[in-house]
Amino acid sequence: MVTMAATSAFIPIASQASESSGKTPGKIGGSIPASIDARGNGAMSKSSFPGLKVKASTQAPPKVNGTKVGVMDGFKTDDNATLSPPPRTFINQLPDWSMLLAAITTVFLAAEKQWMMLDWKPKRPDMLVDPFGLGRIVQDGLVYRQNFSIRSYEIGADQTASVETLMNHLQETALNHVKTAGLLGDGFGSTPEMCKRNLIWVVTKMQVLVDRYPTWGDVVQVDTWVAASGKNGMRRDWLVRDSNTGDVLIRASSLWVMMNKETRKLSKLPDEVREEIGCYFVDSPPVVDEDSRKLPKLDDNTADYIRTGLTPKWSDLDVNQHVNNVKYVGWILEGAPLPLVETHELAGMTLEYRRECMRDSVLQSLTTVLDNDSDDSSNPGHVKCQHLLRLEGGGEIVKGRTEWRPKNPCRVRSFGHLPPESG
Repeated sequence: MVTMAATSAFIPIASQASESSGKTPGKIGGSIPASIDARGNGAMSKSSFPGLKVKASTQAPPKVNGTKVGVMDGFKTDDNATLSPPPRTFINQLPDWSMLLAAITTVFLAAEKQWMMLDWKPKRPDMLVDPFGLGRIVQDGLVYRQNFSIRSYEIGADQTASVETLMNHLQETALNHVKTAGLLGDGFGSTPEMCKRNLIWVVTKMQVLVDRYPTWGDVVQVDTWVAASGKNGMRRDWLVRDSNTGDVLIRASSLWVMMNKETRKLSKLPDEVREEIGCYFVDSPPVVDEDSRKLPKLDDNTADYIRTGLTPKWSDLDVNQHVNNVKYVGWILEGAPLPLVETHELAGMTLEYRRECMRDSVLQSLTTVLDNDSDDSSNPGHVKCQHLLRLEGGGEIVKGRTEWRPKNPCRVRSFGHLPPESG
């Protein structure tokens, strides 16, 4: 009961004093001293600090819930009396460990944040790191580099990354290169000057050589750069390495021209656009020697395999409203004979893009298997094919040539095509 009385004397509660008794009825156990005014000023605000004078009129209530209580010894003071500080002991002389721990934590967090900010900055003056950590520009600002981790959903039945996955990596680095260089306008890979003229880039030729396919969990490093190609074209090259060993996995080279987005016709390279991108051109030969051999004509009479009824889905369209060029690669490989796909892997391909494919197009994939050339005796087991992707009406979309090499025997055996070893 004494504790309740002391508590009620220290809790400031705003109320009006009764005219008859000088006490205000309290709602929490007993009555409230009249010495505490409506603003909450009273014994609590003064006596909670040592050394402050306490008025003699500050008393505990004589009754709490009808029970008489005595005045606490700590409040039997004169007007000139002061509260003495608590005696000094070993415990109350110890530092506040919680405050010290909080200070140490704050210092470590600030140091960690500063270190992260320093780590985001370029480690060399020739390296520009993009703010999102997607990639960086190296070699005097001319080469864009980005790493990719091969995911489980990007590998095929032979436990290696699919060709479409690798082609998507090439396309992604090309767009990120334009974005990181500050040349990305409102279009899909178009510069600001190209957007003003409704111009877009379209690929006309692609050459890819695969030395080795990465597997699940591998991290590949993709380098890409651009160069001039004739008066109105641009060449883009890629070099894909194993980020751990540095071994070259893939080499690719492509040729691009400009098309008017509205008229769908090819366009010359405007001088304003040339000034935008000219400073990024690299004076170097392509990483893949250009295959200038003319692709022979392929039709229903010369094709060995024909796949019909190929139609693009909505997800196959890019923001320029035509089929993504990576989808063409998938359609071409669908036309290849299944025994070849199961026992061989794609070692290289050359594709020539003739026209774009729209959403409502229906296509056919034609494939013929060629005899090995006499000069390819150093590559036993390699198979060459010729491909044509065309509209049902006969218009050519993509012409191509592919070369296949035998797969690793252990991967082929997993499909059940090789007999188990005896003994």
